[in-house]
Amino acid sequence: MLCLAGCSTIPFQAAPGMLMENAESGTVKENFSLLLPDRFQIISTIAFEYKGQSVSFIGYSDIDTKGKTFIVAGIHQSGMKIFEITGDSDKTELRFAIEDFTKKGNFAEAVGGDIRKIYFDRLPSDSSKAYKKKHEIVFVQEEPKAIMEFVFAGPGNLLVEKRCIVDNQAIWRVNYYEYRIENGKLHPAGIILENIKYGYKLTMRLKEIRS
Repeated sequence: MLCLAGCSTIPFQAAPGMLMENAESGTVKENFSLLLPDRFQIISTIAFEYKGQSVSFIGYSDIDTKGKTFIVAGIHQSGMKIFEITGDSDKTELRFAIEDFTKKGNFAEAVGGDIRKIYFDRLPSDSSKAYKKKHEIVFVQEEPKAIMEFVFAGPGNLLVEKRCIVDNQAIWRVNYYEYRIENGKLHPAGIILENIKYGYKLTMRLKEIRS
């Protein structure tokens, strides 16, 4: 139920195209790594859409990207908590959810998987290969069952897209928009995760940073 498919329009401003002819892939990666927060707490509005149905709520997320742990809670506009999930890079635990969500398959694993896609591993590995295009640098990282691509573009050469490719087709992608700096660290004001394989879309709009 919380994994829903999407609007055709993008409610965020895409990064303007910047020429990459003088950009060095190693420098782009290093500079971005220095600006990523290790631990942060954020409040966002979250919308899921799937097959014409939608659900929206306020999300509280406590993310530790170094330790790869997270706590995520969904709160209804009325203030009622509708779910709380914790996890790490391998496991997900459902602490609480209203009955509507527990009926819909493995809800906790679906949400935990999306959190990992969005916030964990936002830097390509040292073994990745970089390809420079006119307006972007793409890092290609081969994994046992998939290929990960990291696209850096726009002012500051920041990560604008992360996608997973299997059999030459993207099965999911995350796009990052409108970065802002808080306490010397980067936070995207808008995030869209699109799961092509399962046909849903998640849109997150940053409201508050508590880090």
